[in-house]
Parts: sequence; structure tokens; C-alpha cells
Amino acid sequence: MAVRTIVLCADDYAMNEGVSRGILALAQMGRISATSAMTNAPGWPELAKRLDPLAGRIGTGLHLTLTWGGPLGAMPQLAPGGRLPGLRAVVEGSLSGRLPLGEVADEIGRQLDAFRQATGREPDFVDGHQHVHALPGIRQAVLGVLAARGLAGRLWLRDPADRPSAIIRRRVAAPKALLVAALSRGFGAQAGMAGFRTNRGFSGFSPFDPARDLHRDFAACLVAAGPAHLVMCHPGEIGAAEGLDEVVEARRRELDYLRSPAFGRLLAERRIELVPAPA
Repeated sequence: MAVRTIVLCADDYAMNEGVSRGILALAQMGRISATSAMTNAPGWPELAKRLDPLAGRIGTGLHLTLTWGGPLGAMPQLAPGGRLPGLRAVVEGSLSGRLPLGEVADEIGRQLDAFRQATGREPDFVDGHQHVHALPGIRQAVLGVLAARGLAGRLWLRDPADRPSAIIRRRVAAPKALLVAALSRGFGAQAGMAGFRTNRGFSGFSPFDPARDLHRDFAACLVAAGPAHLVMCHPGEIGAAEGLDEVVEARRRELDYLRSPAFGRLLAERRIELVPAPA
């Protein structure tokens, strides 16, 4: 059986100390191949320095954040009290055409600037917390800001959609995955037309249920994999994260599984190589 390459990306780097420590531990073990950072998190400038020894070993991207924490600049319409709204408000604004896209574009630029200021370079890729980067309206702002900065062809973008048949075959958080695929429909094609590569195939949705068998769920992520497949994950330690994140226990379980011999065996049995960018 031929070796297959996939990107295994740990989301939410810099959300807090515990999440970041867990992601760094997995990167050092070679158990993830990419991570995306929340540059609006208060600890980002300091936590960014811990990524330096991993340069060239993992991909490091911007996790565009419009539904968590505070913006990096004034957003009087979207975040009038200095706190970003919840996902539902952003989705409703996207679908109704009522988002203040000028504010959104400015915040995208600020979060990109924060990445570059802390790392000295542009991100390897861009994705979004809760996949907001692919929502109608926001996607045009993302593509416009990146193109205006001359980044077309220099970084890749996450396409969080996949074929409905593949999602159903995996039998893991299928309703959530199908909804995100519907909301993200056409994003990959639009990104390609703007000069950006994307992954082709996406999985890793989780019900965050502590009763589930993680080995079975991660194996299911590899079912019906696309030709340039991306799997997302959300590992993290408990400690500094406790009380700050509603899925903290699920993060700990993912961390334990991803650094376990069982996950190593799964990669070996499926002949999977983890790579920092989609082929």
C-alpha cells in the first residue's frame, strides 16, 4: 500500500497556556504537522517564541478569530463592547449580508500583522476559528486582504468543506460537518480563482463527547480521504486552560490519544505520513 500524506493541524494555539503546551508537545513528538494560532489572544506574542524551534518541521498558520476574545482594534459594530460576538451572530450576519465587512477586513489585517510582528514572517496558511473564514462575505474579505498584500501563491487556505458522501461514511459529528460544508460551499473554488491553494478533503469534526472512542473516531477521519487531505484536531492540557474553554476535558483526551502508542500504530498501519502542507 502506497504511503498517503495528510496534514494534521492542531487548532487554537495561543488560546491559553494549557492548549499551547499540549500542541507544542505533540509537535515535538511529530504527532501533528501544523498548528494555527489565535493572534488576538493576550499570550500570543510570548507563546509565538516557543514555535521558533519547530520552524520547518510544522506548518504555522493564522487562526482568524472573529468569535472569541477581543479584537485587536476598534470594531464598533461587530464588537461594540470590545468583545467579539458568538458564532451564531456571525453566521446570521453573514447569511443576511449585515456584517460590517469593512471592520472585518481591518481586523483580518490586524491579526495578520500580529502574526508577522511576533514571528518575523507571514503565516504558512490561514484558517478560521469555527471556520468563519469561509463564510459568505467574510471569505471575500479574507481573499481581498490576502491578495492586496501580495500573498496569493505564497500561502494556502483551509477549505472546511468535504463531499457529503465522505462525511456520512465517517459517521462522526456528521450533522456539524454537513452544516459547515454547506456554509463553506464554493470557498475552495473561489480561493483557487484568487490564486490560493487549498486542501482537498477535510475531516476532524468532533462531538466533544467524553464517552466516545477516540481511536475509532480518528480512524474514521481517514475514511474517504481526499487527494490533499487535512484533519483538524483540538488537543490541550488541563491547568491554565481550566475554566477558560468549554471543551477543556475533550482537549485533554485528544492530547492523550495523539501522543499514545495507539495513534502511532494507526499511522503506521494506514501508511500515513504527516506533512505540513497539502500536496
